Amino acid sequence: MKEAGLLAAAAVPSRTIVVENAEMRLVITPRGTAQSLIHKATGQECLTPGLNLPMFSVTQYRPYDNELQLAYPAKPKAFPAENIRREEDRLIVDFSLVGYQAVIRLRVTDAYIGFTLERLTYHGYNGLRTKRKTAIDESVFLQLPVRNRKNFGEWLNVMWDDAVAVNLLGTDPYARVDATACGTYRLMQVGTVDSVKTEGVGGALIVTESRQLLDRVAKVEEDYDLPRGAESRRRKEYRQSYYELSKATLDNIDRHIQFARRAGLQTMDVYYRAFSKTCGHFPWRPEYPNGIKDVQRLVERIAQAGITPGIHIHYNKADKEDAYVTPHPDPRLSLAASFTLREALDSSSKTITVEENPRQCTLDDGRRILKIQDELISCERYTTDPPYRFVGCERGALGSQASSYPVGSRVGLLDVDTWPTFVRLSQNTDIQEEVAQRLAGIYRGAGFKFVYFDGAEDVPGPEYWYTVSRAQWLVYKDLNPPPLFSEGACKSHFSWHILTRGNAFDVFKPEVAKAAVRAYPAAEAPRAAKDFTSINFGWIGYWAPTHETIGTQPDIIEYVASRAAGWDCPISLVGDLEQLEAHPRTPDNLEVIRRWEVARAKNLLSPAQKIALRNLDQEHTLLIDEQGGFELTPYLEIENVGGGKTPARAFIFSRKEKTYVVFWHMSGKASMDVPLEGGAVRLMAELGKSLDLQKVIGGIRIPLEGRLYLECGGVPRETIVRAFQNAKILV
Repeated sequence: MKEAGLLAAAAVPSRTIVVENAEMRLVITPRGTAQSLIHKATGQECLTPGLNLPMFSVTQYRPYDNELQLAYPAKPKAFPAENIRREEDRLIVDFSLVGYQAVIRLRVTDAYIGFTLERLTYHGYNGLRTKRKTAIDESVFLQLPVRNRKNFGEWLNVMWDDAVAVNLLGTDPYARVDATACGTYRLMQVGTVDSVKTEGVGGALIVTESRQLLDRVAKVEEDYDLPRGAESRRRKEYRQSYYELSKATLDNIDRHIQFARRAGLQTMDVYYRAFSKTCGHFPWRPEYPNGIKDVQRLVERIAQAGITPGIHIHYNKADKEDAYVTPHPDPRLSLAASFTLREALDSSSKTITVEENPRQCTLDDGRRILKIQDELISCERYTTDPPYRFVGCERGALGSQASSYPVGSRVGLLDVDTWPTFVRLSQNTDIQEEVAQRLAGIYRGAGFKFVYFDGAEDVPGPEYWYTVSRAQWLVYKDLNPPPLFSEGACKSHFSWHILTRGNAFDVFKPEVAKAAVRAYPAAEAPRAAKDFTSINFGWIGYWAPTHETIGTQPDIIEYVASRAAGWDCPISLVGDLEQLEAHPRTPDNLEVIRRWEVARAKNLLSPAQKIALRNLDQEHTLLIDEQGGFELTPYLEIENVGGGKTPARAFIFSRKEKTYVVFWHMSGKASMDVPLEGGAVRLMAELGKSLDLQKVIGGIRIPLEGRLYLECGGVPRETIVRAFQNAKILV
């Protein structure tokens, strides 16, 4: 799509500025306020009128100019634009009070209008006295009071309904994008923070029909060479669930593949710890004596099975056992706090006296590690009254060497994460790029196709809106070929282009799995949908039944998969070979996953059915009917089967004017006498295919092992429920 010509203002008051493309018309007053934003096709006004809020402003963390600091308190002060004019494809914005002028370059295309803060120049000198240049800490170069619509996507920064979408997004990682709820509108903005970058930072304004938004975002990504987030969301692989590998070798990968294929899973995610001892330098585990060649062989076996291989990485931190940390800590590791030695320190000192108060330092176990030059020191506690001391110190921790240090030496608190297994990497050095290049070599050399960015919360701040996505971007841009899709543990605005499948939540034990789905992924999915994004409803941990747990049961898998299907979201299964092979119900669990994967891949569910699946209180099962087709039906658990605390699990549902029960043994096999008499009762492993049914005095005897169905024609529902509750299980 070629860029449209810049259109001159017409039939507007003198000096009023009009910026427009084929879809929108933005009117700016000479004082720099947004007067109107019209979506042309519908004629809808997209702003809340009459507010006179500035489109452009600059902020100082306190007034710096001599006269201004005398006039205003020492706190952040925003200075709005006072005059604005247009010169061809530039907006010239004056902030006279602080003596600055901004040049904002426009890029008008059929898909969007781009705004780039090209220059911010100081012109505050005057003849009254000598003036010095003062700093600008933050700026806003695009701000609009966008009126509320049905949906607001906080991540992408988009307001939309069924008709129109208004999107303000950054065109590079350095733009700070935000929105503030203000009653009837959102104050949406794109700006800069000088500690990150000021000049050359850009944003884009999109006003379009909602169904065309991803097309417009795709054009922004193409023109500004951003990761192709819109394209990723449209790939067939985007809808596919994956099998998560944490312990995989060339000896067992074929067994993993068999389980994945039985579950109908078309992608497989390999956790880096399967082949690497630590993150940071990623040294090979002994099971991979040939290094990357062995990983490549593993990935080839996955691909040859028709499964798309991906990699699950920690990318912004290093293990405590990694060469970045021990025996010589890298100076580019992040420090959470810094101190100055008040007293000289010899190699045997157990107390460290510093000038600064350490009261904000963590006291978490495993995180109280100090760094002095090439030495690491663990400490038990510290004092918060002078003299400030770290006490109970263990010198030469983590394999480092104890030494002596003079007064004035710098002491840092190592930035250990909350696991506490890893040390975060400084984002102000080149260590992140170094790790990114190492990961790119593994990704490319092995042949991976997608990525999970784990530990994304572990980047230092305080500009998390920038550092979170920057670390991901540094890794992503070196990956070849670009990932088909990516997921991650934490996101900021620019991450929308990278983490195209949102996130997965950590595993939960079977006893709380359904509650966890309601609390976390089912609550997150509607928020992500407002950002035109799906999430991963996994990870589903896998447990065989023991005396400590009921184990992962078919109805638990069904609940996760069905809630995910309600939002067109994938799931993920943690592939634990030991647990998969030990669980008697693994065939049933994998069959449940397979059915839902087929239904999603073939888009078999209607919009009404998807909406029904969003009802978290009503469980559903996906049946294969008598003709081999898929059939969705609600079902209800029969509680206290056999009187309670038995290994039987049963759910009741109705279809074709008959009542059915699906039932199974949670941990093995037995028989069950059910007091059901009268009516037409059929036992089936597959609907429509009867099995032999044994009659006993007062009822029937049915096998209790894998999932079976009991069809009850002419028997009241309440009678069936009571019969299963009064059933007797025979070992």
